[in-house]
Amino acid sequence: MRKIQLDIKGMSYSQSQTNAYALILGEMEGNRRLPIIIGAFEAHAIAIELEKIKPARPLTHDLFKSFASNFDITMREVVINKFQKGVFHAELICYDGTRELSIDSRTSDAIALAIRFNCPIFTYEDILSEAGVIVDDENQETAEAAEKEKKEGDLRQYNLSELKAMLQQAVEKEEYEKASKIRDEIKARKGDPT
Repeated sequence: MRKIQLDIKGMSYSQSQTNAYALILGEMEGNRRLPIIIGAFEAHAIAIELEKIKPARPLTHDLFKSFASNFDITMREVVINKFQKGVFHAELICYDGTRELSIDSRTSDAIALAIRFNCPIFTYEDILSEAGVIVDDENQETAEAAEKEKKEGDLRQYNLSELKAMLQQAVEKEEYEKASKIRDEIKARKGDPT
């Protein structure tokens, strides 16, 4: 069965489930999206790696990568290989220098590890057909612009010193998604004397 490569298109707080996030994966060569509901911990683990935020201590996924690297195990790819009863299943395809191994994983953990190992994410046509949604490019661009404006609007009221203090506090409290938004606002103001 032909594999379809996916990439991460975005993540947002789930409107339908408390303390959950919607991770949106999209096919690399197409306009279908695969929305996956994940827990807050996994969402934060994905967000801090995407945003290149370094926590004070390694998170579980960082520890797993360090452990694997120290034993010369590489992760070649992640495959979202099943969709049963509304739940996605995934496998890690790993290589230890002599053999390739497939390890069962929760999809959210697999994605968090794929980012850390810089390996591709795949699924199969039947899964994308069953659980995917088609996104109109024009509507997607409008939604992304509205989300960006909403995000920036919340932080514009603070000066650069206040934002830096907020960033430090968010990192100390391990509120990594909030920290990434603050960091983006700081980056957008480079050269701004306020």
